[in-house]
Amino acid sequence: MLKKANDKSLNQSMSMPSSAPNPEEQRKTHSFSRRQVLFKTFIAGGIAGCVAKTTVAPLDRVKILLQAHNQHYKNLGVFSTISQVIKKEGVLGLYKGNGVQMLRIFPYASIQFMTYEQYKNVTRKLIGNHPHLIKLLAGSMAGLTAVLFTYPLDVARARLAFQVKGEHVYLGFVDVFKSMIYDEGGHKALYRGIVPSVLGMAPYAGLSFYSFETLKKMCLDNFPEFCGKPCPQNTGGLVLILPAKLICGGLAGAAAQSFAYPLDVVRRRLQLSIMLPDSHKYDRGWFNTLILIYKEDGLVHGLYRGLSVNYIRVMPMVAVSFSTYEVTKQLFGLDTGVDR
Repeated sequence: MLKKANDKSLNQSMSMPSSAPNPEEQRKTHSFSRRQVLFKTFIAGGIAGCVAKTTVAPLDRVKILLQAHNQHYKNLGVFSTISQVIKKEGVLGLYKGNGVQMLRIFPYASIQFMTYEQYKNVTRKLIGNHPHLIKLLAGSMAGLTAVLFTYPLDVARARLAFQVKGEHVYLGFVDVFKSMIYDEGGHKALYRGIVPSVLGMAPYAGLSFYSFETLKKMCLDNFPEFCGKPCPQNTGGLVLILPAKLICGGLAGAAAQSFAYPLDVVRRRLQLSIMLPDSHKYDRGWFNTLILIYKEDGLVHGLYRGLSVNYIRVMPMVAVSFSTYEVTKQLFGLDTGVDR
């Protein structure tokens, strides 16, 4: 009888995928040097960012046009704006500024994902094993680091995307930089709007990473048979299937964006103020700009203008970003199982 019980237990353990690390595969993963892990994480993050941003580039441009109340589109909705852009500038008009976006997003996403992994380790050593707080802090610091390194490219991309065919102010991103440095007060002009960007990015990035990691763990802990699959080439643990990755990423993006969106609107107004007919109104700093937008346009048509397109945009963007990142890490032989 004891032999039958042991045989039954053995058969069950062999038939179920284990989330515990396989020692042999774990040694294979850990055989990468620290430099190799950092490099592979950097590349995986950059690829994820480029794929995600290109996927939603048309919605990105529409969001910029609506946020800053471009005179040609300020009375239009999301889909009517898309239709008018195609009519005025062709389908490629929806991708205006995406070339500069790629120059920005590869280092941005690379730095963000790579530093997130490092900040998690550092934070864990400093505050102990508090997984929720670690994910929030690491995500926030990773977002801030990425913003500080790549912000001027974000400004250039926004200005190029805001231009309408026949009314071009800039010839390209180099022209944007030259104009800002020589005509708008030197190198500090490249960081116009950085304060609301930093204030908005900390909760946005923190909540994005935290929400995705938490949803991922919830799925694998509670619904492993539906949401997970074994990943024997890495640690032998479970990883999310692609549809589950996309759903978790989409929900994470929506949750984060709801909180940080007004500061994103302020950032865009400051970045594009020189291109607006009443640019002098935005010379008194980010907080006065926030109040001004609220007084002039209110919440729905001011601080949350373009939020609908942002939900349509950010959910697939974050979903594709996290999914591509995890798939690429798996291809590189890096573990993407549940982070306990």
